[in-house]
Amino acid sequence: MALFGRKKRPGTMRKSSNADTEHLQAFAMSRQGVEAFVEPRTAVTEATVVFVAADGEWTRRRIDGSDGAQKLARKLSIPVYDAAVMGYPDRMREWSARQKNTGTGPGG
Repeated sequence: MALFGRKKRPGTMRKSSNADTEHLQAFAMSRQGVEAFVEPRTAVTEATVVFVAADGEWTRRRIDGSDGAQKLARKLSIPVYDAAVMGYPDRMREWSARQKNTGTGPGG
């Protein structure tokens, strides 16, 4: 039986979990100026959200769609944007470049 070429069955993508939500909450509560950028569902992953702090540090986790991201952002009192419309802030790319130069890697 070949591993390659097999299609995943519908509904087999991992949904967001409590661990995802807890990570996002901890990130937002421990950093200044956090904003949320919602990424749409793709053929490979469920919807995700990127939290970006004021210094550009960022993290990405699965979320229960745009509604889930909006609800979490309201709970944490942070702004939320559609990444497909707004794009990502320059500070995120700058932070990732700094991490790459120091060898610590982006995206926690």
